[in-house]
Amino acid sequence: MAPLRLRIEGRTFRDTQDREVTLRGINCAGDAKFPLSPDIPSHLPDNFFEGDELSFVGRPFSIEEAHTHFSRLKRWGYNTIRYIFTWEAIEHAGPGRYDEEWCQHTIKVLRLAKDYGFYIFIDPHQDVWSRFTGGSGAPMWTVYAAGLNPRSFAATEAALVHNTYPDPATFPKMIWSTNYTRLACQVMFTLFFAGKDFAPKAIIDGKNIQDYLQGHFVDACQHLAQRIHEAGDIEDDVVIGWESINEPNRGLVGWPDLSTIPSEQKLQKGTSPTAWQAILTGSGRSCEIDTWDFGGLGPYKSGTQLVDPKGESAWLPADYDDSRYGWKRDPDWKLGECLWAQHGIWDPSKDQLLNKEYFAKHPRTGKKIDYEYFTNNYYMDYYRRHRHALGKIHSGAIFFCQPPVLEIPPSLKGTKDDDPQMVYAPHYYDGVTLMTKRWNRYWNVDVFGILRGRYMSPAFAIKVGETAIRNCFKDQLSAIRKEGMDYMGNHPCVFTEIGIPYDMDDKYAYKTGDYTSQTLAMDANHFALEGSGVNGFSLWVYVATNNHEWGDYWNGEDLSVFSLDDKLLPLHPNRHRSPSKSPTTSSVSLDQSSPSYSQSRSEAAESPVSPTNLKTTLSTPSISSGKLGTPADLGSNPGFRAAEAYVRPSPIATVGDVTSYGFDLRNATFTMSLKCKTATTEEAPTEIFLPEFHFPRENTEVEVSGGKWSISVDDADGGFIQRFRWWHGKGEQALTVKGVKRRQGIALGKEEEEGYLDQCQQTRCAIM
Repeated sequence: MAPLRLRIEGRTFRDTQDREVTLRGINCAGDAKFPLSPDIPSHLPDNFFEGDELSFVGRPFSIEEAHTHFSRLKRWGYNTIRYIFTWEAIEHAGPGRYDEEWCQHTIKVLRLAKDYGFYIFIDPHQDVWSRFTGGSGAPMWTVYAAGLNPRSFAATEAALVHNTYPDPATFPKMIWSTNYTRLACQVMFTLFFAGKDFAPKAIIDGKNIQDYLQGHFVDACQHLAQRIHEAGDIEDDVVIGWESINEPNRGLVGWPDLSTIPSEQKLQKGTSPTAWQAILTGSGRSCEIDTWDFGGLGPYKSGTQLVDPKGESAWLPADYDDSRYGWKRDPDWKLGECLWAQHGIWDPSKDQLLNKEYFAKHPRTGKKIDYEYFTNNYYMDYYRRHRHALGKIHSGAIFFCQPPVLEIPPSLKGTKDDDPQMVYAPHYYDGVTLMTKRWNRYWNVDVFGILRGRYMSPAFAIKVGETAIRNCFKDQLSAIRKEGMDYMGNHPCVFTEIGIPYDMDDKYAYKTGDYTSQTLAMDANHFALEGSGVNGFSLWVYVATNNHEWGDYWNGEDLSVFSLDDKLLPLHPNRHRSPSKSPTTSSVSLDQSSPSYSQSRSEAAESPVSPTNLKTTLSTPSISSGKLGTPADLGSNPGFRAAEAYVRPSPIATVGDVTSYGFDLRNATFTMSLKCKTATTEEAPTEIFLPEFHFPRENTEVEVSGGKWSISVDDADGGFIQRFRWWHGKGEQALTVKGVKRRQGIALGKEEEEGYLDQCQQTRCAIM
């Protein structure tokens, strides 16, 4: 059996030459959350409820355009892709009815990704359960299976759905995430994870709804894994593993009191009902509900609002034709009545709450349930089921275990679940910036510290000044990584989501081309990643169709690092250069006891541009932002979209162990230290991605503790990237590379921009 292309050794990733691999990844792609045929982004109401007759074929992009996107991502230094798909994409037509055309499209895309050397792990993505509950993920039929009527969610506020919002352009920013604490999402996740305990009457096709939903979801993932396995040249070669499920949520499991907002519920925006109020409005009753807004220090109560469904119910009516999908619902599960009323939680005849602590204790044992109990029991039961099903197909798979966001990880250390093939896969966002869509360089908050009770008062968690904010981010990520090791064992830690909103300050950057705020925010997040000791990340997100008007085309989010309305970062900003294919090299020996200092002295030119490279460098997808017409004031001043902050140097493969690395964007300086037991071989040096935008070879200075090095451009993985190769001895080694400092957040001047075109024209090329 051939060695795995990527394997886990303790808490590090290793390649076939035993070098430590750092995963520098991107989520691809955000528009895989909604179908392509018909094309239904979240702000369009047309055909929204036709949830069975649709297709995701063409997501994340077409086969014809895949090379453009993959070469672009490769050129930006990414070696890993978190490949997004949704349950709806594969099983939208009904239970057990798989879209084989979509499976084959997916295989074709993955096969093309193989040419670029990507490590890919598959993410079964969801947000607040489904598109029909305000997010993405599960097919529409799952909502009907739970006895809910998605057409009534707007009137009852069982879910706030962008597609059904009266004026999509004014859909409140980030309010979609409050659906986790609204009726529809609470019902779906409670049933998915704990239906057998809390909804024993919910029987469909002879199974409890928990087994019915989990079974179909896991089977759908397994079906895709089977198709990938049958393809023969993708498994392990490009698909290295599977994530468990994106951002799992407990629903109502462990809810201490249905009549109050739990103290741990930190997110409140818009109407913020208690679970009891959500139950009432879901059954057509009117309620006066507190409203909240989000300020610099978090949510604050802003008033009240009457929510009056006028008798309309979020539950399916008694006369609903339940034969649509072919299932048989148990007679004891009555349509036309709230499922929680059927389980004695409340009395609809009197609108009286009978058991406000119904979800606070285990129904059979009486044991108190909190989020930690949920994670260690209900979530882990699901995780084992998912891991077992996919492991039967993909025996060498790496499993990315993602517990509930910012909750305490499951206690797996030293247990049979302490799997050597497991990766801890948390998420992190700077919540203040994400919710306010503003970068505040003067103060921020240690949210993770507050959640873990490290401060007597939230006021003590405020960090003042840019340096303190950056260190706060780093400390939070470090603490999350350490917590994962303490609870789950010695495993790699990869942040599978982290990112920033681009539409900050009322889209100021789109009107001016000044991306300073975005650059500072992006750089702060990468500074935190680099300094936290994690083994990698996958940035949220790449969206091939993003534009300045509608962003990522999903719930008003705009986090894509790419936009059709912005410029691509030039491969190299300098102009007057002589074409050459010669690498820049040092002339020192491999003697580790002889520290050296070397500076590039050649007149080596920009990387050679081949016909393929030129085409992928200059082209953009055939789609256009004119699709919905980006307003002139939002597209007249394109910038580089803070690309100088995310296109940054990073270890690719390190002989020994990385002990630290980081990039000082302001001073264009990359530093790295490592420790190894043996010297490098000629065939397998330490390799670093060194972007030419920051490190043009004729303007780059290198200082190493010992050894020899070279800087060259090659297409070893299908896309031209500049690599720093370092042959060093054993022991502790250190490296400093200094590039070109330039102003952050602003596009290049006209002369610099023209220089990039000159470079392409001067290079011998068969086209152009």
